[in-house]
Amino acid sequence: MQGADTIQAEIKKICREHFGEADIIVRSPGRINLIGEHTDYNLGFVLPAAIDKAVYIAIRKRPDMEIHLFAANLNQSYHTAFGSLQPSPLQWPDFILGVADQLTKAGYALTGFDAVVMGDVPLGAGLSSSAAVECATVFALNELLELGLAKKEMVLMARKAENEFVGVQCGIMDPFASMFGKKGQVIKLDCRSLEYAYMPFEYDAISIVLFDTGVKHSLASSEYNLRRQECEAGVAIIQKKYPAVQHLRDAGIDMINDCLIGGNPLVYNRCKYVVEEIQRLQDACDDLVKHDLISFGKKMFETHDGLSRLYQVSCAEADALVTMVRRDAAVFGARMMGGGFGGCTINIVKKEKAQELINRVTKAYTEQFGQPLKTYEVSIADGTSLVM
Repeated sequence: MQGADTIQAEIKKICREHFGEADIIVRSPGRINLIGEHTDYNLGFVLPAAIDKAVYIAIRKRPDMEIHLFAANLNQSYHTAFGSLQPSPLQWPDFILGVADQLTKAGYALTGFDAVVMGDVPLGAGLSSSAAVECATVFALNELLELGLAKKEMVLMARKAENEFVGVQCGIMDPFASMFGKKGQVIKLDCRSLEYAYMPFEYDAISIVLFDTGVKHSLASSEYNLRRQECEAGVAIIQKKYPAVQHLRDAGIDMINDCLIGGNPLVYNRCKYVVEEIQRLQDACDDLVKHDLISFGKKMFETHDGLSRLYQVSCAEADALVTMVRRDAAVFGARMMGGGFGGCTINIVKKEKAQELINRVTKAYTEQFGQPLKTYEVSIADGTSLVM
């Protein structure tokens, strides 16, 4: 895997070859989420962190209103102009064009630009490469054109780009984690108020290991948006008796049981999982303050069970990977991570046992599913930043 310095030198060279010297280069990381899955769009809490795998964008101004893009990892080019922004059949440009579209709608004085994008965030692994591209783009354009946007404004613009231009109804967590990440800490983010606090997660004796199912998910799939609709359906029912409940964040498990038992079992299960997960995250943060990784890890397993059985966004491969480590004394906790239907499992592992675990699980996974298992060891890193 290329290191950060290597990628930075390479993207600078590619930009020079395709467009000319870059004006600036921005790095924006992927993210992990330790606990709190599918709670963001229900305006609950999440506990993400930026990681040491990132997307880089090298960008330079143009004298016209055209946008020329090159995706180095894919060896694909695309160009359009500010007057005719629309989704591309290539898809990858949309994460950049969506940001340009948002800046246009917000009335900022813009100029055309050339940009090269590349990085080492694995695609389709649930590490939010899309938010990394959006955050890199809005940060770079803010710097390049001196727009004066604050970090929270950039986060909200990145999310709107994904919601309105790309067409994925994602929550605030991914761009927030990418933008606000801090080395050695995780972010307890209130997805309603956007208040946040950094929680300690600096353990020399543990590794964060990701096992990639190899199943490619798409958050634009009907299943993701369906889960959101099922949660909203539950809220509408609860509101009839408890008018103060505007989102599942406002509901307790007693309300879920009172209003949803006996109705649509899918709506009940979805809402039960979300309400339990919001409380589980808050309890897990107490564990981190106490440096109690054993209790924290147990909650990760509970989250996986809820995602698999109640929210039904797991898959056979992710379930198998969690089962393979559940009784391993070297593993504090594990669960599927991300929107679901594929992607990675995240495992908190004793550092001295990490490679042994990787070898064992890789062998077992290949035997069970007949395909190789990609693994990644990641560390918690700083968020979006200017690197040149």
